[in-house]
Amino acid sequence: MSTVIRLTWGLADQAVSSMTNFAVGVFVAKALGPVEFGVFSLAWVTYTVVLNISRGVSTDPLVVRFSGVAPARWGLAVSRSTATALQVGLVAGALCVAVGLILGSTVSGSVGTAFAGLGVVLPALMLQDSWRFAFFAAGLGKRAFGNDMVRGVALVPLMVLAAQHGSMLGFLLAWGGSAAVAAGYGWWQTGLRPAWSGTRSWLHDHRELGPRYLVENVSISGATQLRAYGLGAVAGLADVGAVRGAELLLGPFLAVLMGLSLVAVPEAARMLRRGRRQLVSFCRWLGGIQAGAALLWGVALLVLVDDDLGRLVLGDVWPLASELIVPVTLDVAAAGLMNGAAAGVRALGAARRSLRAQLITAGAYLTAGLAGAVAGGAAGSAWGVAVALGLGAAAWWWQLAAGLREHDFAAGVAAGTGESAATRQR
Repeated sequence: MSTVIRLTWGLADQAVSSMTNFAVGVFVAKALGPVEFGVFSLAWVTYTVVLNISRGVSTDPLVVRFSGVAPARWGLAVSRSTATALQVGLVAGALCVAVGLILGSTVSGSVGTAFAGLGVVLPALMLQDSWRFAFFAAGLGKRAFGNDMVRGVALVPLMVLAAQHGSMLGFLLAWGGSAAVAAGYGWWQTGLRPAWSGTRSWLHDHRELGPRYLVENVSISGATQLRAYGLGAVAGLADVGAVRGAELLLGPFLAVLMGLSLVAVPEAARMLRRGRRQLVSFCRWLGGIQAGAALLWGVALLVLVDDDLGRLVLGDVWPLASELIVPVTLDVAAAGLMNGAAAGVRALGAARRSLRAQLITAGAYLTAGLAGAVAGGAAGSAWGVAVALGLGAAAWWWQLAAGLREHDFAAGVAAGTGESAATRQR
């Protein structure tokens, strides 16, 4: 029952978080139109790269090694991991501001403005995200939910203010400003302060996990970013906006998928302590349920959402986005299958195998996504990604099977060593 409760809080929290991001996307799509929304989408995919860098070096090691530990150990680890996340946001933010100023003066004013605005809000976004994972590592999903509720409430007046000005910079600052409010609330919730001086020891203590998770996370988010940049260069910014619009239509389901992924690794680690069979069963159910639900959601979009409703949600982005519902649904279904296997691989601590699976997935994603963009614009890119993620799902399950064999072998060796020692003592 405790597992169900933790999963429920994970779903509830991610529902709030995803709906917050969904609201921002819808607001921007309707207010700015396809091209400007495409520019906003470039900033968005850049944010996801930075987010995955932060998670790789800060919160991923936290949930693997400090889920369900004593409060004192958890508190020390959280102080160091949140400081690491904050510093990632500061460094990446400074780089984005610099890039934005360069682009604004030489190439594209709107793109430059978007990157500069993103750079300003990145530190708050990284810190707020790190508090969420800290709570889930401790089995405190209720507090993560409360944190995201505070962010959602803070977002409302900020978005209303941004809408009055109707600028992309205003929307970016409103989005990041709500994260800053929630980041401050997380400080109050825990009574913990990010230990600025603890970043170096955190990175050193988890050097066998952090770098691998960093490369693993950045490989797929970097491939996503390069695919978006390539699609924009080949087909235009409106096509980038179309892909993001189709993803927004999957937003409510993505809330479920991401909510489960928040608690999947801690729960898989708990299942592994109970036994191999429990871990395998958990991963199969997790992946299967997510993939099946994604397909059902896609069918519902095709059957229930007509042009009037689509335009009400996405405005002028709808005609382009509606053509991508089928391939984007398949993308998400394949990602659900991957999440089931990925939770198991990470629970095993098999960073080498998870890195291998992610590199295969990222390489296929980028290659197929760009080749599809050249062949058929947004639609071709979406179908290419669907095929690539299917291959990626197979790679993840293959690595889980191999990791389980290694785990069984190591357990057998340990048992044999213990038996030999006991025999010698007798």
